[in-house]
Amino acid sequence: MTENKELLRIEGLRKDFGTLQVLKDISLSVGQSKKVALIGPSGSGKTTLLRCINHLESPTGGHIYLDGDLIGEEKRGVRYVRSSAARLARQRLDMGFVFQNFYLWPHLTVQENVALCPWKVQGKSQKEAMDLAEAMLEKVHMAHKRKEYPERLSGGQQQRVGIARALAQQPKIILFDEPTSALDPELVGEVLGVIQELAAEGRSMVLVTHEIRFARDVADEVVFMDGGLVVEKGAPADVIDNPSNERTIRFLGQLRG
Repeated sequence: MTENKELLRIEGLRKDFGTLQVLKDISLSVGQSKKVALIGPSGSGKTTLLRCINHLESPTGGHIYLDGDLIGEEKRGVRYVRSSAARLARQRLDMGFVFQNFYLWPHLTVQENVALCPWKVQGKSQKEAMDLAEAMLEKVHMAHKRKEYPERLSGGQQQRVGIARALAQQPKIILFDEPTSALDPELVGEVLGVIQELAAEGRSMVLVTHEIRFARDVADEVVFMDGGLVVEKGAPADVIDNPSNERTIRFLGQLRG
């Protein structure tokens, strides 16, 4: 698989909640080893787009492909039909998801939280899963806390465990949904530092973030969304430093005060 190969493709994605159109004909692509940052005001559809990619939310229309594989549906003749739950579950293993609010199991240790999917879902032996978990915790600088329970960790530490859990799936792409939004300001840097290290390894990512400076430093492409639409996209130097759309200019201007 070459670095320039398209990994994720989104075609004409739409999402309605009743009469409310949250996503309106979104088309995007992410290349292998590329990092795409989604920015924009609250309510612009960024998180909904991320959740539609792995069908945590079922799209109203459009199609999503990962590594050429149609996600969440199958084509039969000229019709598209919803995939079985088992097939979708297998496909989701290729998409690590890092949530805003950690969602760690409180009754399991840090290492057990990270090992759970490889062991119970992917069929590795318990020892293989625990060894993998330790290696992924090492990657996010949390191996020294592997025997602790989540309640004894700071928010930044819990989020780093959440990142290790996503890595333990050994996914093709990682989806980050505002991974620092639930953290106290002094804890943001430790999580962004881990993500930056993973980005430097060449991992494919889609990242929803309000950290504009971080998006500029890490992303290969920045996508500005507003009102359920892609308003502007391009290299960080273009979208963040020299935006051409009035809505992008206004949004970034508000952030800069």
